[in-house]
Amino acid sequence: MMCFHFLYQASSNTLRFLGFEGESAQRCKARLERHQRTAERAAKALAEKNMRDLLALKEQAEKNRLAEALDVEVKRWSSGKEGNLRALLSTLQYILGPDSGWQPIPLTEVITSAAVKKAYRKATLCVHPDKLQQRGASIQKKYICEKVFDLLKDAWHKFNSEER
Repeated sequence: MMCFHFLYQASSNTLRFLGFEGESAQRCKARLERHQRTAERAAKALAEKNMRDLLALKEQAEKNRLAEALDVEVKRWSSGKEGNLRALLSTLQYILGPDSGWQPIPLTEVITSAAVKKAYRKATLCVHPDKLQQRGASIQKKYICEKVFDLLKDAWHKFNSEER
């Protein structure tokens, strides 16, 4: 028994008949099943992507709703400390809260450059957006940590330029 299948040609918008002489019915059936599995995997992947996109949109809408109140909280914490990495690191517990996993660091422990660098690296691990995503943090916590991360990064750049 010979198997024939159809190929769609986009240029002429017609179906064109292609036959493979000598191809067994079993091989033809296997090809069609493989094509069907591939199409099902593609459809499943597309559905999952659409679901992730929808969740991202919902999360962004929630962030926008919370932004005003949370921005006030972050500004209150960082007020007067912008660019001062030591001050930001020594007060980080006030913005992150007790459930963040951040251990408070007294200002007296971030005197040397090496201590500041070590504390900065610990802090960025604690507030890094990718790490929070892995831990399944709330939208509110993610938003605050995003802002804190940016403030710490800016202060780090200023600290590095002053140390040289």
